[in-house]
Amino acid sequence: MYTPPHPNRRALLRGALGLGTAAALTACAGGSATVRTSGEITLALWTHDPGYEAFFEKGIPQADRRTDFRYHLKVTRAGAPDIVTKLLAQAVAGRGTPDLVGFEIGSFPRMLRGDIAERLLYDLTDDIAAVPGLKADLLPARTAPFSKDGRVYALDSDTPMVVYFYRDDLFDRYNLPKQTVTWEEFADLGARVHQEHGASMCVVSTAGSDAGQVVQSFQMLLYQRGGAFFDADQNLVLDSPEAEDVLRFLCDGLRSGFVIDVSDYYGAAMQTALKQDRVIGLPMAIWYKNYGLVPNVPEQKGKWRVKALPRFARGGAATAAVGGTGFGVIKDKANTQATREFLFNTWLTHDGQVRRFTETGYLPTRRSVYDDPRLSAARDDFCGGQRLFPLYRELLPQVPPFHQSPDQSILYDVLAGNLLRAYHGDLSPRQALKQTAADFRDQAGR
Repeated sequence: MYTPPHPNRRALLRGALGLGTAAALTACAGGSATVRTSGEITLALWTHDPGYEAFFEKGIPQADRRTDFRYHLKVTRAGAPDIVTKLLAQAVAGRGTPDLVGFEIGSFPRMLRGDIAERLLYDLTDDIAAVPGLKADLLPARTAPFSKDGRVYALDSDTPMVVYFYRDDLFDRYNLPKQTVTWEEFADLGARVHQEHGASMCVVSTAGSDAGQVVQSFQMLLYQRGGAFFDADQNLVLDSPEAEDVLRFLCDGLRSGFVIDVSDYYGAAMQTALKQDRVIGLPMAIWYKNYGLVPNVPEQKGKWRVKALPRFARGGAATAAVGGTGFGVIKDKANTQATREFLFNTWLTHDGQVRRFTETGYLPTRRSVYDDPRLSAARDDFCGGQRLFPLYRELLPQVPPFHQSPDQSILYDVLAGNLLRAYHGDLSPRQALKQTAADFRDQAGR
């Protein structure tokens, strides 16, 4: 009797990454496992960030009090893209999957391809609805990136608003106003400062090997201006007047010196530019203080401040959002119920969200927590004792949604290349955007 050959592991993984994932991922469920409903339990947690590990470890006593479980964690750390790759491989193999997974927002679109999310992740939608007031309290802007077809598959870590970081001492020395209404006025001031002092007030990344960073420089201002990459139905909407405005703004800024290009936001080139006072301010998400400024220029503690972005004269909002990490629960495992309860009783509680900001700097994802007086009273030593939270609370209503697409990595690759060509003057902003849309449709097939 003929026996068909078993597909090898690589072939199975390709299947999981493609559209026909159902058969390949069924094995991950382990549906025959006896569901644990109480007692001692060890959850396997995968994350790329030690800050999340520390948060969940400290949250164990609270979860123990609020559930019938006594929790322990077994943590595996890996790079953000590697976590998704490893998860899919283990799911196809049918063993070794974690219970709780942190998906960096740029990696999560791989879970949106085909039916991967439905097959692999626990659908949190009904559990959210079952908690009185929770659905209305969660910010839609932060559930949208981790949702598909109206179902929520992960809970975000942050509301990572984009703000303007600046050197307070150098703004005083160069006689720069602390409040400037429009980006256009701000760029004029920046051109003057660059001419007189060799300093820049805005940054774009040109790290050719890291498309995400190159895209991020443009993305922050695009979303503030009112543009977007994809709409809620995952259609590409990049090629817009708003996008052309922003790209032209950055290209003009590079010519005037208002904008400086660095190889990346976190490495030696940026550190040197900061230490030599060649970068005296930049728009960035709030987490950049902890991950970019503090590690690179700890000696500048007390000299930095945070303020709202200037607005674009032709319209848009006061802020945007960049980044985030959604934590999801692997479905149909013996520990799935315990994991879901652990996530809800650490990640989503009022005190848990307060603790997340005070310990990691990540803003709440629940509206009601923004009224907590402990957050408004907190002062930031790196920013000269500035109380940052009142600014973040003021900006909250203007955080735009961010919709993702399974083909997002294709967009990032082609957009990054065309942004660099525009920055170098090889393409006009209009040409760069049209070329990006054409390249995307050619590669994505839609």
